[in-house]
Amino acid sequence: MIRVLLAEDDTKLGKLISYMLMQNRVQVEWIQNGSDIYEYAMYSEYDILILDWMMPGVSGIDACRQLRDAGYEKAILMLTAKDSIEDRVTGLDAGADDYLVKPFEFDELLARLRALSRRSTQKIQQEIVEVGEFTLNRTTKVLKKKNQVIQLSPREFQLFDLLSQNLGVVVPREIILDRIWGSERDITSNNIDSYMKILRKKLNDVDGSITIKTVRGIGYRLEA
Repeated sequence: MIRVLLAEDDTKLGKLISYMLMQNRVQVEWIQNGSDIYEYAMYSEYDILILDWMMPGVSGIDACRQLRDAGYEKAILMLTAKDSIEDRVTGLDAGADDYLVKPFEFDELLARLRALSRRSTQKIQQEIVEVGEFTLNRTTKVLKKKNQVIQLSPREFQLFDLLSQNLGVVVPREIILDRIWGSERDITSNNIDSYMKILRKKLNDVDGSITIKTVRGIGYRLEA
């Protein structure tokens, strides 16, 4: 069964799409505020995201960009009344896999979901990054030291991934806030410090060969 997150602020259309999808054995979770898209997508397992372009809070197109910047790999379908070539290019460049213009026939939406589902279930090459004796698998979201799995929360994994991509280089706090938390402006530097403290302890508990250095007034650096 395909599992879908539907982000649509039009109550009538959202109810209709949800009902029709469920009638076709598609499991649907429907949200009406764009500010919820990122959290729902990152912390729940969906096969496909259906995002309305114009949403209150955070637009669907901005949420799409945030998710792709954070490494989100699942399929994203944009719904919009914007039908110009420039708008289509903008949507695809933002990271959408497909684009459907309103009004649309439901059969076409269903066909596009089936096509995206087939594409997303194809085996993809795992992206492996080695940092010292640690192995980071961006596909399965697992960090290991040899055969030992280090249990990380989604945020901790994102932080380690960002630092590992910039190994030996100081990553400023502003970059960390933007890449990991995006538009969540209630996050402060103290929150980053708390996450880094927990992440540093988990790494030190298994191996002291890699460390997270605090560069006061600037940010953090991962050293191996």
